[in-house]
Amino acid sequence: MNFLVKHHFKILLIFLSLFPILALLPSGFPITHDGQDHVARIANFYLNLEQGSLIPRWASNLNWGYGHPILMFLYPLPSYIASLFHFLGFSFVNSTKIVMGLGMFLSLPFMYLWLREFTSKYAALFGAVLFTYAPYRFVDLYVRGDVGENLAFPFIPLTLFFIYRLYKNQDLKYFILGSFSLSFLILSHNAISLILMPFILLYSLLLIYLSKYKKTLIINLVFLIILGLALSAFFWIPALLEGKYTLRDIVTAGTYINRFVNFEQLIYGPWSYGITGQFTLQFGPLSWISLLLSPLVLIFGKKDKYKFYLALILIAFSIFSIFIMLPVSNFIWSKIIILQNFQFPWRFLAMVLFTTSVLGALLLDSLNKKINVKLVSISAIIIILLISINYAKPKAYQEKSESFYTGIYESTTDTGESAPIWSVRFMEHRPSAHLEIIDGYAEIEEIERSSTYHKYQIKVDAKTLFRENTLYFPGWKITANNLPVEVYFQNKDYQGIMTFFLNKGSYETVARFEETKLRMISNIISLLSLISIFSLFIYSKVRKIK
Repeated sequence: MNFLVKHHFKILLIFLSLFPILALLPSGFPITHDGQDHVARIANFYLNLEQGSLIPRWASNLNWGYGHPILMFLYPLPSYIASLFHFLGFSFVNSTKIVMGLGMFLSLPFMYLWLREFTSKYAALFGAVLFTYAPYRFVDLYVRGDVGENLAFPFIPLTLFFIYRLYKNQDLKYFILGSFSLSFLILSHNAISLILMPFILLYSLLLIYLSKYKKTLIINLVFLIILGLALSAFFWIPALLEGKYTLRDIVTAGTYINRFVNFEQLIYGPWSYGITGQFTLQFGPLSWISLLLSPLVLIFGKKDKYKFYLALILIAFSIFSIFIMLPVSNFIWSKIIILQNFQFPWRFLAMVLFTTSVLGALLLDSLNKKINVKLVSISAIIIILLISINYAKPKAYQEKSESFYTGIYESTTDTGESAPIWSVRFMEHRPSAHLEIIDGYAEIEEIERSSTYHKYQIKVDAKTLFRENTLYFPGWKITANNLPVEVYFQNKDYQGIMTFFLNKGSYETVARFEETKLRMISNIISLLSLISIFSLFIYSKVRKIK
């Protein structure tokens, strides 16, 4: 009993962190929009790791077995974490569920950690609960099944926590941990990191403005951000620059037009497991109250420059995010092409649920002399829990064998935006063989095959045209007896599929997927940044010993 009394707050934190993910415990996988596809992607990701590719970029079993470059454009951190759990013995389904659960479970303590730096205990708890229990978080988890977006959320406050600690105490550990946290945010979800990056930058500028040691903080924060970008460069540089070889800009162009939100949808929407346009996009009543009453923070907290300016920034980002989700913002979307790659204007709900949760904590903290913060916070949390009971569960569960995810998968697992620009969006059937003869005659023996390495022994009687039933993407090369063979991939009859000629003779023929120069440079940037961080860490330890 004494233990419970002594540690009641920690127990409360653990309970509130666990409650949203209890519905992940039953066997089977929650039926969601994208969850099943995420499992298949992770299975392909793990296969690459198992075969020695430390940075998986090619999903060989997707797209009916023709392969797909989606791993190059898909946020890799969820797949790395899930692969670790699969290596430890968990099934791919359970490994994916663990990653889904981690995104929710870590959100509350990480948000509390940051908010507690500048608000009271129960104000911080209220803000952390608002952040974790926002209706959109449950939509992400149990309706959309967005593994990456869900995992990205806890790294938002964690990054801000280390930046704030660096502002308070110029300690190398906060610099290093902040760099890693920022890189994890980027590696968790492309769109969420892009949406939140302006806030992170403006927050950093606020701390520089308030700091007594401006030059030192500027240097530290600039290098923290540079290192965060460099650590994740192996992913985002190729994803950004090699996207021109995909259907991304074609598939996503104009899709946002029909995805704008009506203002009333942000106030209330019935809970639904339906497709886009059917599931709820509401903020949640207490998030709205926090936003509407946020001017009180400016009135009662004006003596505290940090809280005053932070509240101003949060209010500004909230208003902008609401505006950018509404049809009235169409003129901005039509001119800023990068926005169109987000596809759904309601992705900016991520910003709003973050800003309103921080405003909620600041609001309670600024009213601490006028209200009982503990009582109001606990009462509000109880209301949030009661509201969330109907949200914190999937529509149903499905049981599928592991082979369903590890074998040939009949989908690309996206809407075609990652397909090579010279190919069709989706293949429609399995190839009859890995290597086929289009015209001519030859004997083919398959010697070895992995995700990125296909080896054949071929005896050709006369000049023959072959089709290697793999989608072409920069990095694929074919050699015959160690000599390069010209690869064709724009044959109108075999659109996007690799074809090549061989003259009469015997050949050891290899098709391999290699890193392009851009990918190699990106890998080197990430490796050098990692070496730099560990060198800094070792140097600091040696210096302390001396």
